[in-house]
Amino acid sequence: MSAFFISGIDTGIGKTVVTGMLARFLQKNGKKVITHKLVQTGNTGFSEDIARHREIMEVEPFPEDRDFLTAPQIFSFPASPHLAAALDNRPLDLNRIRDSIAELEKRFDSVLVEGAGGLAVPLTEDRLTVDFIAEQGWPLILVTSGRLGSLNHTILSIEAATARKIRIAGVVYNTSPGADPVIDRDSERMIRQYLLRYQQPDLLVRMPFVKKPWPDIDFSPIFGRLP
Repeated sequence: MSAFFISGIDTGIGKTVVTGMLARFLQKNGKKVITHKLVQTGNTGFSEDIARHREIMEVEPFPEDRDFLTAPQIFSFPASPHLAAALDNRPLDLNRIRDSIAELEKRFDSVLVEGAGGLAVPLTEDRLTVDFIAEQGWPLILVTSGRLGSLNHTILSIEAATARKIRIAGVVYNTSPGADPVIDRDSERMIRQYLLRYQQPDLLVRMPFVKKPWPDIDFSPIFGRLP
């Protein structure tokens, strides 16, 4: 086990909570795991997403958090990374991101890298998130839901990943309390169908709506049998 990339199909789909829950699962199963935020926008001097991960994992901040190894690129304006970096008048440093994850891989069994928004979010003027994932060779965990509109974004995300030869390690189907039950059931069926059509593993874990006290969810279909 090494690095996995966690992407939502769009903003607000629940990938921060899912990343924390994935880390919680690995931690409970004896793995030395840490999370990483690829690019944090809308913050100054800290990453709210990393803080949320630690809350869900029920651990204190890691030394790597205090050293900004887990959030090497933080911008103040809540926007796509390319725009947030431009507004802060500071270029986004992809090498710093690569180096931070490489260092974490030396220290931990698994590194869960949370993206910013969906796969087509621009990191720079000429580099999309999905292109960066493909360059690194990371398996992808895709976070979706059964709410109206999610199916379109999910199929496009599967297609974009497959076109770049990215392996989808699994899909986390984040239960949306407001979802229509008919749409919800059919969306899961169609997502499985399109995973198989694009020759991706039919690995989908349905995650219920979660809150404190944090439940323990079985993500072994995604991570496989853990020693």
